Amino acid sequence: QVQLVESGGGLVQAGGSLRLSCVASGATLSRYGVAWFRQAPRKDREVVAVLAWSGGSTYYADFVKGRFIISTNDAENTVYLQMESLQPEDTAVYYCAAKLFAMARDLPLSAWNYWGQGTQVTVSS
Repeated sequence: QVQLVESGGGLVQAGGSLRLSCVASGATLSRYGVAWFRQAPRKDREVVAVLAWSGGSTYYADFVKGRFIISTNDAENTVYLQMESLQPEDTAVYYCAAKLFAMARDLPLSAWNYWGQGTQVTVSS
C-alpha cells in the first residue's frame, strides 16, 4: 500500500512559480509511474504530467508544456512538480498519483491505484 502526501500549494501571483511535493510511504517509487493531476472548481480532474516508472520518459498536457516539470528524488521517495509562469487558469487542487509500472501516457483516472489528498494552488491575476 502506497500513501501519498502532497504539499507546496499556496497563493501566487500570475507569472509566479511554485514547487509541489508528493512524499510517498509504504513503498519505494522506483517501480511506480507517477503523475500529477488537477481539478478546478466545477471541472473534471485532468492529467497534468506523467513520469514513467523507469524514469526515462514523460508526458505533459498541452496546457503545461514548457512551463511545468515533473521529477522524482529517489533518495527522498518524493515526486515534484515545478510550475513556472503560472496563470489564473492554473488554479486548482493538485493531486499526485501512482501506479505500478505505469508508462508516460495519459491514462484514465481509474488506472491510477494510489492518490494523495491534494494541495490547493491559487493564482491571482
